Amino acid sequence: MPAAAVARDTLLLPAPSESSLGDDPLSQSVRRGLALVSATRDSLPTHVGAQLRCVSCHLDAGRRAFAMPWVGAYGRFPQYRSRSGAVIRIEERINDCIRRSLNGAALPTDGDDMRDVVAYVSWLSRGVPVGARLRGTGIDSLVPLAGDTARGRAVYAQDCARCHAPDGGGLLGRGIANAGAPLWGTGSFNIGSGMVRVQVMAAFVHRQMPFDRPGTLTPQQAFDVAAFVAARPRPDYAGKERDWPRGDPPPDAAYPTRAAPRPNRP
Repeated sequence: MPAAAVARDTLLLPAPSESSLGDDPLSQSVRRGLALVSATRDSLPTHVGAQLRCVSCHLDAGRRAFAMPWVGAYGRFPQYRSRSGAVIRIEERINDCIRRSLNGAALPTDGDDMRDVVAYVSWLSRGVPVGARLRGTGIDSLVPLAGDTARGRAVYAQDCARCHAPDGGGLLGRGIANAGAPLWGTGSFNIGSGMVRVQVMAAFVHRQMPFDRPGTLTPQQAFDVAAFVAARPRPDYAGKERDWPRGDPPPDAAYPTRAAPRPNRP
């Protein structure tokens, strides 16, 4: 898809306006949930190990199409997840992101913080039929291509380093416009995160990045830079060997499991 078309198609999904929130207890909970996902590390320092926020991936506070939006997500749970091989509740899915993508520790499922995050996701989903998948849900799909890490290093230096830093450590918290999140190293998402999958990262990059020029990278460039970033060092994830217990990992799984000893590669 041409860059101009990608930019036009990268829209916010329909969701309630913050102006519709009042001073009632539910509105207050929704606002606290928004604050938690917007400043996750600052708000939950004992539960977030990475230098990341929920909105580092779920752009525009979970409203951005093809950036794993939360609009409509509430009505799709409980759902079966092949990675866990079980039917899970939305609270479990949120904690999965916290443990993996934020390299942190799970929130108590019956605690105030989890309640407020779920309240925000539920509020965003108002008006969306239960079980519906709006266009723009999840991420975009790309035909798998073989990524080249050498070419990816060059793409990263030219198009990514100005926001994510040459060393991949990110520029968040440094008062820099368009400061990007850490993409590898101790402050980034761990090996168990879905973003380490090359096809997932490539689709996200192609649709959403560079942040100020989305859609300017070709699919091949997106796969190249995704392969480069995915190959960089990052924290481990204890228990990853138990993922996909039914032996059905995706073809771009980043690590072996007990049920699938060798990860497949695209």
